[in-house]
Formats: sequence, C-alpha cells, structure tokens
Amino acid sequence: MTRKRKTTGPVPPEPIKVEPCRLYLITPPSIQLAAFTEDFKRAADGGDIACFQLRLKTGETSASDDDVRRAIEALMPVAMDADIAFLLNDRPDLVREMGCDGVHIGQSDMGYHDARKMLGDDAIIGVTCHASKHLAMDAGEQGADYVAFGAFYPTQTKQAKGGAEPEILTWWSQIFEIPCVAIGGIMPDNAQPLIEAGADFVAVSGGVWSHKDGPAAAVKAFNEIFAS
Repeated sequence: MTRKRKTTGPVPPEPIKVEPCRLYLITPPSIQLAAFTEDFKRAADGGDIACFQLRLKTGETSASDDDVRRAIEALMPVAMDADIAFLLNDRPDLVREMGCDGVHIGQSDMGYHDARKMLGDDAIIGVTCHASKHLAMDAGEQGADYVAFGAFYPTQTKQAKGGAEPEILTWWSQIFEIPCVAIGGIMPDNAQPLIEAGADFVAVSGGVWSHKDGPAAAVKAFNEIFAS
C-alpha cells in the first residue's frame, strides 16, 4: 500500500498524484459469513481493490475471537486470490496468529510501537488520525504505513469522532510520502472531492456493500472514478 511522491524542491501548490487513488474496502460491522464471502468474491470481480479490512465491531462490542478467526479463514483466501492486502481491525495478536497482512489501529487500541514489535517490519500498520494533523504527524514519525483521516461524510458504519475536511488530505499529500486514506460515508457520488484533494485510498463500507446494483457494480464505479 505504498505510494511514492516527489520530495525534492519546493512544496508544490497541488498534490502530486503519481498513481491513481485506489479502493480500501471495509466489512460491515456484522456479517453472515457464508453470504458475505460470496459478496466479497463478487466485489473482487468488479475491479481493483488495494486493501480489505475485516472489522466486526458494532459500537464498542466486537465479535468473539472465534468468530473473527472463522471470518479470516473464509475471507483471507478470497483476498489472496485477488492480490488484495488483508488487514484486521484492532487486533495485532490475531494478525500474528492468523497470518494476515497487517492491522489497522485506532487511537484507543494498542499503540503503534507495541503493534510493530509484535508483527515485525513486514506487516502493514495503519493508524486512525481522525481530523488531527498532530496525530497524523506522530503516526508518520513512528513509521506507520498509512494514516487515515475522517469522517468526511455522515456514516452509519461507526460512531465518528468528529468530522474532517478535504483540505487535510491536500496538506498531507503536499508534505509527506506516507499514503493517506480518506474514510467516512464515502459513496461513488461523493468520492471525487476527496480524490482531487489528495487521497491515496478511499476506505468504503456501505458504499460498496449497500450499493443498489451490488458490490461488483460499486467496485467498478469507484474504479471508473479513480481512472477519470
């Protein structure tokens, strides 16, 4: 999930887009595993997906460890077949146990340094930064593989801790090499401002799984936007 940018010379007035923005897919808070596995296969058939995050959490209630393990066993092979990075939310211990590609950690989860110590240098570790430049710079200095900003739009997937404006993506992409992820209520019809602002990835849940024409059509729609 790396995107390299120019770092020499003066800071440009606009973000430098070396590669198109890509899709970062997140599960709904709860799933029916057999049916959702088929939905994930359909989504993968719809076009490019950079990353898939398993996040089985409603409010402060998370799925049991055994349910998470079963979900990883069913869904990670789908991701591997489609060359999609498979991340787990919150749980570096289960990432290590189950062989996932990495973890996404929030500000109330295990700290970055402890997660890195547990998972090693090769794991992907992303950090939630809400709308905070300070949190993002701190995560970047520690070595995070990406920082996530949001929520940019109202979302039903989780209780957002404040909102973010597209300008924070522009600020980040002008200065830092580490990729930034935009998250929160993103749909095919509202993604463009975030892409233009400098998002390297857009993280989407309901915008794919609840799409009126199904997950494959949603993934295709996002990729058409990225390419335009």
